Amino acid sequence: MEPANSPLTYRLGDDAAERKAVPIYTAFIKYFPDAIIEVTKLSVKGNAQHNTPEKIWWDKSKSKDELDSLMRHLIEGDWAAVAWRAMANLQRECDKNSQKTAKK
Repeated sequence: MEPANSPLTYRLGDDAAERKAVPIYTAFIKYFPDAIIEVTKLSVKGNAQHNTPEKIWWDKSKSKDELDSLMRHLIEGDWAAVAWRAMANLQRECDKNSQKTAKK
């Protein structure tokens, strides 16, 4: 279980009903299992290219052009890369919103 002050708890809330109202497995993982596998493969490959293969982590300082890259991948028909860039952009937006909320 996540500690009370973890980013996951912060985003999902402390209330059990609020947390259960976000069924991540049922409403996301079960919907897109094959797509998630493909995006994960791409993420591992990108990590090996930009970081060390021993540790998987997203160095957010290395690439910040999600929307331009997403459009390029869209034109190329690289759907796993489109999905990765869309998720990366969404995560950056979530991070910004979390920072704004934390400052209040």
